[in-house]
Amino acid sequence: MKRKLWILALVLVLASLAACGKDGAEILPLAEPDEILPLAVTLSVTEKVAIAEKVKMEAIVSLGEEKVEDADEVVFEVWEEGKKDDSVMIESINEKAGLYTAETTFDHDGLFHIQVHVTARSMHTMPKKEVTVGHGAQQEEEHKEDHEHGTTEGFSLHFMKPEQVKATEELKLVTHLQMDGHPLEKARVRYEIWNDANPDKRDWLDAEEKVAGEYTATQTFAEAGTFKVQIHVEDEHDLHEHEEFTVEVK
Repeated sequence: MKRKLWILALVLVLASLAACGKDGAEILPLAEPDEILPLAVTLSVTEKVAIAEKVKMEAIVSLGEEKVEDADEVVFEVWEEGKKDDSVMIESINEKAGLYTAETTFDHDGLFHIQVHVTARSMHTMPKKEVTVGHGAQQEEEHKEDHEHGTTEGFSLHFMKPEQVKATEELKLVTHLQMDGHPLEKARVRYEIWNDANPDKRDWLDAEEKVAGEYTATQTFAEAGTFKVQIHVEDEHDLHEHEEFTVEVK
């Protein structure tokens, strides 16, 4: 008898719940997945300085309202206009509260670029600013690199130039692309590699995009020497860019 009463009570409860749904009672929706917030980086530098004057570089890293204090990497890259291949990488100091800083100086007049590379929470971003040192550069030199590469406005390419490359060892090539401060996704990226001692023999590698805006490929150099790596970028909107770098293989 008790078992029959228990079954009857269960049926009545289920019937009551079904009736509530039919009568228009509020039914809570399934929880939406958390929104994926973009990684935001505010780069601050002094845009006009004197020769030998200390330049403080600051990057504030945030994710929505949260200040990111545990970024995987924050590195400042500095180079003179037209000399990207000779850029210098400067590690940052984590000042906490999402602030990362570093300092640099310049020993001659010219137009320089400062770009901060930030990797955090499986995302990468790399805002850039210009710094005029002393009297700056001649106007025809200021845009020499842009004219050589036909750089599209808003386009940014950063090749993680490898160091201490050894022959016969597999090397991972990594390039980050951005357009207007956001990762450039679904681009066609190819690495063209050759040795000046044998310029007719060239390797072409199709890069793979596993992370938004990050394009990777692997290469094994059969011998030591000075190699050129030219990165070709295309997309469905008629973007066509390329930049060339030098890699020393020991």
